[in-house]
Amino acid sequence: MPYDVNKLVIYRNLMSDDIFREFCEIANAFDQKLYMGEAVEAELKDRVYGWAGRLIAAAIKHGFNEDVWQSYLVYLLISEENPFSLACEKTGDRGGALAKIAKNDLTVIKELFDYDFSAMEKELKLTCFKILADHGLIENGNGKSSGIAQNIGTLTKFIQAAEDAEEFYERLMAFYKGVGVGKLGLNKAFRLRDTETGIDLVPISNISDIQFSDLIGYEAQKEKLIGNTKAFVEGKRANNCLLYGDAGTGKSSSIKAVLNRFYSDGLRMIELQKHQYKLLPEIISSVKGRNYRFIIYMDDLSFEEFETDYKYLKAVIEGGLEVKPENVLIYATSNRRHLIRETWNDRNDMEYNKDIHRSDTMQEKLSLSARFGLTIGYFAPNQDGYLNIVAGIAEEHPELGLPLEELYSEAKKWELNKGGRSGRLARQLVDSLLARETTD
Repeated sequence: MPYDVNKLVIYRNLMSDDIFREFCEIANAFDQKLYMGEAVEAELKDRVYGWAGRLIAAAIKHGFNEDVWQSYLVYLLISEENPFSLACEKTGDRGGALAKIAKNDLTVIKELFDYDFSAMEKELKLTCFKILADHGLIENGNGKSSGIAQNIGTLTKFIQAAEDAEEFYERLMAFYKGVGVGKLGLNKAFRLRDTETGIDLVPISNISDIQFSDLIGYEAQKEKLIGNTKAFVEGKRANNCLLYGDAGTGKSSSIKAVLNRFYSDGLRMIELQKHQYKLLPEIISSVKGRNYRFIIYMDDLSFEEFETDYKYLKAVIEGGLEVKPENVLIYATSNRRHLIRETWNDRNDMEYNKDIHRSDTMQEKLSLSARFGLTIGYFAPNQDGYLNIVAGIAEEHPELGLPLEELYSEAKKWELNKGGRSGRLARQLVDSLLARETTD
């Protein structure tokens, strides 16, 4: 192997990556002139083109916008969760023996980063390396919403400017401390997968880029939500938050806007389904101590009277023996202010042959919503508010070209037809009008 890659210690796991290992084998064969002979040379060229194809596929997947090979090495380095990189994420460069070993590893990797493909390109008569070095190769990767492309591009530029391995090391350590490492550092949001060996946080790559400015109205609600989240990411005291109210009023959209607003400040989000609530202690245990702030997001939170999984949630929010770590909050949305369905029987202590202490039962059901320190109501707008929302959404689509009076007339008919008013219905109206324009 070239450049003593077999001597890697802290970053030895890079050798398990197929693209990295294949490059090392190709470079070794070329540098040692092991390609002499027409058949062997053809085989080596075939390996190069296969390697380049896999590299380009990775570039498209992650949205690289710099030199593709250099970007891929950076991707591997910031994905590498080892004891050293995790310690640097939390406390920064602490020096010592581990730092010396890491510097030796990065000296080798820096040489691979700076590998000069020109000799191989000339002798084997290849053209793919010029394409891989083209910064405009990937124009539309999917890294925008996940944050991967931005992080990789930024660090790749920094390392390109590094004069030597020592500066390479310093820039990488600064990234670990400032941004993070592994999938938690590269991605905004995750869903939970329960496996035989434990839980796994799976990155969500296609995330809505909605901003608070896209949500028309509800200014007081947005201000409360932003203020609570800002305090959280700044390490101040903040509350678990329940957004409740009418359907289609922007509760879930507000949560997504929170993530987009504060991702660059270290906020990450974990989406949890109702059947996974019992896994909350494991989730919290897996993220406590990491250099991020986590919001565990529960959409459409509610329970029927016969469901008991809400007790897991109660224990985690407040009441269990283990203290919830300071880097975790729970944000939930619900159409119900009181999350557990009640019946009139719950309010009757004297009903024959039923629960003797029904008032206690009612308090048990009400206690879950009471444990959210911040509750924010989102309610259907009045007609003026509804028309303002419709007008605001229509402004995003100048191609619609409807006079305001005609737009309002359509909005009122849509309201009557749908039997209500909400931001969701307003957007559906505009979408319907746009579809009508394209088919006329």
